[in-house]
Amino acid sequence: MRDFHKPGRSQVIAASGMCATSHPLAAQTAVGILQAGGNAMDAAISAAILLGIAEPQMTGIGGDCFVLFKPAGTEEVRALNGSGRAPAGARAGALREKGLTTVPTEGAIPVTIPTAMDAFCRLSNDWGKLGIDRLLAPTIHYAEEGIPIAPRVGFDLAKDAWRLSDSGRRHFLIDGQPPAVGQMFRAPGQAEVLRRVAKEGRDGFYKGEVAEDMVATLKAAGGWHTLDDFAEAASNYTDPISSTYKGAELLEHPPNGHGATAMLMLNILNHFDLAGMDPWGADRAHIEAEAAKLAYDTRNRVIADPDHCTRLEHMLSPETAAQLATLIKMDSALPMPAPSAEAVHKDTIYITVVDKDRMAVSLIYSIFHGFGSGLASDKFGILLQNRGAGFSLQEGHVNEMAPGKRPLHTIIPGMLRENGRVTMPFGVMGGAYQPNGHARLVTNLRDYGLNVQEALDAPRAFNDGTTMQVERGYSDAVRADLAARGHNVSIPEKPIGGGQAIILREDGLLEGGSDPRKDGCALGY
Repeated sequence: MRDFHKPGRSQVIAASGMCATSHPLAAQTAVGILQAGGNAMDAAISAAILLGIAEPQMTGIGGDCFVLFKPAGTEEVRALNGSGRAPAGARAGALREKGLTTVPTEGAIPVTIPTAMDAFCRLSNDWGKLGIDRLLAPTIHYAEEGIPIAPRVGFDLAKDAWRLSDSGRRHFLIDGQPPAVGQMFRAPGQAEVLRRVAKEGRDGFYKGEVAEDMVATLKAAGGWHTLDDFAEAASNYTDPISSTYKGAELLEHPPNGHGATAMLMLNILNHFDLAGMDPWGADRAHIEAEAAKLAYDTRNRVIADPDHCTRLEHMLSPETAAQLATLIKMDSALPMPAPSAEAVHKDTIYITVVDKDRMAVSLIYSIFHGFGSGLASDKFGILLQNRGAGFSLQEGHVNEMAPGKRPLHTIIPGMLRENGRVTMPFGVMGGAYQPNGHARLVTNLRDYGLNVQEALDAPRAFNDGTTMQVERGYSDAVRADLAARGHNVSIPEKPIGGGQAIILREDGLLEGGSDPRKDGCALGY
């Protein structure tokens, strides 16, 4: 039990349904959908789309999503890949000829076809109860009437606004400045887009005037995109991948997401006695950082579009983890791995919902960098993602940019299953940190016995490929110890990531937590 004399937050306990996400109005919207007769899928979709207005630099309808979900009445978990493909005209060779060694992060070139809207419409049709028109109504309301900027959102807007193009500045700034905390942000153009989707379904986004607006904006910025690319955008169902850690089965979305990286990290960590280490001491932070270096280096050579990813079984084999674990030394840090093609970012939203019938949804939704590519469609103000920056330009690389190909994605929803029963949908935001965040959350729960809120509150450290970022929740003595072992230690300007989780308890109750690094909450009824 936490010390109630000190600042903090208790886990939320409820009986009927629950949502945990990064903005309170989205959590309230999800619970409202549940109370109106919707199920967890309805609630997750409705609140996720609202987060594109509540946290416009983080996500939006010009982005992608991945979803894990457990239907009511079963413990089987399904997956949906809502990530977009490179346009048919994409050419890595053309970029190499210009002297580029990595895909740009701004402008039209890194824009893959946004596929979240197709995913939301498909999931609503296949698994929802209320219909997409009902699910879009809250966002249409807030996009027209406005939503007040929350404190963490305001902090991020000020940091990321420089990335906006002229059309982006027109649609997302107020009098030329980032919206400040407490100011009302409106997106009437997006409200009109959602009205069309409510009436026409996914064709209201991928065909007609809305698609023409996105394509014209991209072409004017030098993009390869066509109306056919948008018309052909499609999400697809797939199966989760899984591994075990100390009695818990971790389920992750398969490639092109990099959930396998979290699995490899945990497989490596299984060779060390974490439970015998101080949870906030230097030994645990060191071991975790070394495991991350090894797992991420493997990821960079393996994870790609699922049609091109051929070495996943090797990455997840116990033998691979055992061999990598022998490389870790307690008194010294391994060299940094080779740089990844993936551009570093920390901008994503996550939402999890469980309903009265115990359908459970784990959904992550992003435009990649803060404000994505910086491009907003001229008429409707749809902010376009820059997921193509996750491609490699190395000729012959498994993740090389190519027409119709999906890039390596950093966003990963997660679930735990124990003794055949799904026990926790969860996610940890933070760009490249996410697999590390999944591993840390699982070890906080399994090795240290923390409750779900404590596990999210706990301090974090992350080796980002350049420095070992160590949050202020760690002591200076720990930072000095890590530096003495050879880590290039720094205190990050922003806290590391965010996260939410809901535990389905054996007694039938729900127990939720939401990261204090964001503005959100867990809310149940």
